[in-house]
Amino acid sequence: MPRKVLRVTVTAAVAAALLTTGACSDDGDGKKTKADGTKEVRPLKWGACEAPTALEGGGQAPPKDWQCATLDVPLDYAKPEGETIPIALIRARARDKENRIGSLVFNFGGPGGSGISTLPGAAKEYEALRARYDLVSFDPRGVGRSAPVRCEDDRQLDAYYAQDSTPATPAQEKDFVDNIRTYQKACEKNSADLLPHVGTSNAARDLDRIRQALGDEKLYYFGISYGTELGGVYAHLFPKNVGRAVFDAVVDPTKTSEEGALGQANGFQLALGNFAQDCVDRGDECRLQGSTAKEIEANVIKLQKELAAKPIPGAGDRKLTETAATNGIAQALYSKELWPLLEQGLDEAEGGQGQLLLALSDALNGRDEHGRYSNIGAANTAINCADSKDRYTLEQTKSKLPAFRSASPVFGDFLGWAMMSCTGWPVAGAWETPDVSAPGSAPILVIGNTGDPATPYEGARKMVERLGPGVGVELTYKGEGHGAYNSGDSCVQQAVNSYLLDGKMPGANTVCAPAPGQSPAESESPVAPPQPLGA
Repeated sequence: MPRKVLRVTVTAAVAAALLTTGACSDDGDGKKTKADGTKEVRPLKWGACEAPTALEGGGQAPPKDWQCATLDVPLDYAKPEGETIPIALIRARARDKENRIGSLVFNFGGPGGSGISTLPGAAKEYEALRARYDLVSFDPRGVGRSAPVRCEDDRQLDAYYAQDSTPATPAQEKDFVDNIRTYQKACEKNSADLLPHVGTSNAARDLDRIRQALGDEKLYYFGISYGTELGGVYAHLFPKNVGRAVFDAVVDPTKTSEEGALGQANGFQLALGNFAQDCVDRGDECRLQGSTAKEIEANVIKLQKELAAKPIPGAGDRKLTETAATNGIAQALYSKELWPLLEQGLDEAEGGQGQLLLALSDALNGRDEHGRYSNIGAANTAINCADSKDRYTLEQTKSKLPAFRSASPVFGDFLGWAMMSCTGWPVAGAWETPDVSAPGSAPILVIGNTGDPATPYEGARKMVERLGPGVGVELTYKGEGHGAYNSGDSCVQQAVNSYLLDGKMPGANTVCAPAPGQSPAESESPVAPPQPLGA
């Protein structure tokens, strides 16, 4: 089931899973500057890129004009002269070199998503920005080829993800807790020295090293999903170093892990209802049974119960379980482009065939068609548990389940039980909620999507409030899916491009919304409303 916050680049991941991308090591053009007052950060040595590793999700090598590099950073920033770890980076050079602004650094979310594998596949969406920016991304510490967190092997992960994630009896509860402990012991055995140092504050310090190594006086940044939390922490630690920055699909910095999970329960239920209503509105074209959205949702719940009692054939000797089906449904709700696959997958599962929903679930968990897992799950757990202080006992978790079920009869149980993922973790968490206050920072464009399942819309307003006066500028997108810029909406893209390329920030509380009958790409230019919209 969805972890605390998940990556945004689901379309490329699903395409890779259903249909059957590099690191490196000179034309460095950065200036040598000082870090920590004394230590010099050397310019990067850029070279050819290799194909992403299995831990990064695999795939083909990026085009030949892309370049890769590695930056060594302290494992422990309290010991800046001590052991180092590598941070892998990738870039595509700006096309208009004479008018180049600098490097635009992307973090696509997770936590645990590989920027090395994601940016080349998503680059077409940011082609307008490549006119004057080098597009840059990286594998954060603990991810991909940047000192990856390692836990269980592929065979063990198949069993781990096949477990019943909504135990209903004492025996099932024991199995659930034992599976979590076994997983955590594997993480500690294989990555004990790394686990204390993969939190977001250290990743933000890495970001400033990256900025210096790129030769930029300011950080130009595009953060998506968890990337907004990383960006907010960066702005708090280095407010004077913030250049032009965009936060899209915003994590609410005011919520504890419990509150965040409950918000996701509401968000995914909202997205499922919107999907179901869209199906109903299409009449006979809809393959699902039910004359109302509520009837379609009821059939989804019925399918879950049937799968809990008896899984159906999936792929090879693997079955579609209740947990895998719910994962697959959640994955497809990240983008409206995936709704047709969700409709097809639900229809096929109701007929006894679970291959498509299982493939969607595999994409969520980072499993490729060869049965190899990326380390997004391990990194996601390690980063979340290094950040959050929250540790829930079995009894505490069970007492909170009614609220989760009320928020979402489809996803509530899964998200409620998932709160135990850090219980027993060998490293204490750093905070209740992250500090993103950034007095003195340059303005940051903060975008909220009213239909976002994973980072509910209200989080954008909270981020603006916590960044502080004169820093956060909110833009609302009235759409579906996780994120706004990647929706293709011309209004959102015009606002973002105008700010990043020309420094023209849209008016506060601007709203972008497609007119009735229009596709997102046809929506009009941003118009600021007379007052802020509610959720």
